[in-house]
Amino acid sequence: MRNGRMRGSVENSPKLTARQQQILELIESTIERSGVPPTRAEIAAELGFRSANAAEEHLQALARKGVIELVGGISRGIRLRAETLRSIDASRRAGHGHQFSLPLPSLAQLTLPLVGRVAAGSPILAQEHVDRSYVVEAHLFPRKPDYLLKVRGMSMRDAGILDGDLLAVQRASDAKNGQVVVARLGDDVTVKRFRRGKGGIELIPENPDFEIIHVGPETVGFQVEGIAVGLIRNTMLM
Repeated sequence: MRNGRMRGSVENSPKLTARQQQILELIESTIERSGVPPTRAEIAAELGFRSANAAEEHLQALARKGVIELVGGISRGIRLRAETLRSIDASRRAGHGHQFSLPLPSLAQLTLPLVGRVAAGSPILAQEHVDRSYVVEAHLFPRKPDYLLKVRGMSMRDAGILDGDLLAVQRASDAKNGQVVVARLGDDVTVKRFRRGKGGIELIPENPDFEIIHVGPETVGFQVEGIAVGLIRNTMLM
């Protein structure tokens, strides 16, 4: 792979082929880098498949083996299952690269505040914005989040981020191109993909029904509040 990651193997059930292991590592590295999984087309381009259909066949095989979950109807509807994330994390700590077995027990938990609606002009983690707190497994996330933000609307639908989902956010004041960010724009807080170019910053939706937000010198109240490091379906915490 171009990112130089070692190709691992699964020691215990379920058994993965070398290609399946390669795709799993690509999914993990893409989520870690940008906060969202790759599309089928991106997997095909990265691994040299002739079409996205070939990537889909491997994804279906991974889903049948219980390593990932596929969400229909969205281009980035790929989820690493909790057991997979725990195993990857445990293998890293043991110094085994990407060789792991499934499942492994959770070893750590986080207590994260859930942020609901954010009032204009006040810190995102102000007490009045916190609806409640959740205890979640630390191994669900490639990087430690500081809070959960309840997603409102469908502007990030094609990134697999849906209305009512809980976005795990790590506090940050800046971002790299391609990362999914939580940004403040005046009286609003929004979730979008970040891109900085010669013309300024763009906040890009993942839904063609929504327009790109252009941030220029005249934009008042713009600030990056954090970077997405994971996603939890709200129904998982009921």
